[in-house]
Amino acid sequence: MLGVDDLPRAETFWTKALGLRPTGEWVNENWRTLSGEDGPVLALMRSETPVQRHPRVHLDLFVDSAEEQAAETARLVALGAVQVDWELYPEDPDFVVLADPEGNVFCIVDLGHGAAN
Repeated sequence: MLGVDDLPRAETFWTKALGLRPTGEWVNENWRTLSGEDGPVLALMRSETPVQRHPRVHLDLFVDSAEEQAAETARLVALGAVQVDWELYPEDPDFVVLADPEGNVFCIVDLGHGAAN
């Protein structure tokens, strides 16, 4: 579950970002479930809690190379995400930190980072 302020805005971003669709199974006006081919994969819930700068839990989206990471970062920024000035980056990070239009941080992780060429 991902807490959000604006359900329609979050639904629009995450359906396009992850290639999902709304399930139509809305528990109430404060809850949306998004699904892929194999069933629900992400729930969005209206939240009055402020966004945390360093949340204990966040989404990691995986790609296979630095090129895919750059392309996915650009695609998600075009959809409304913003790149975060993350002060906790290690010296040679394998991830890029973004925030969705709600301000929820998530990472694009390069699984091929540091692999022998």
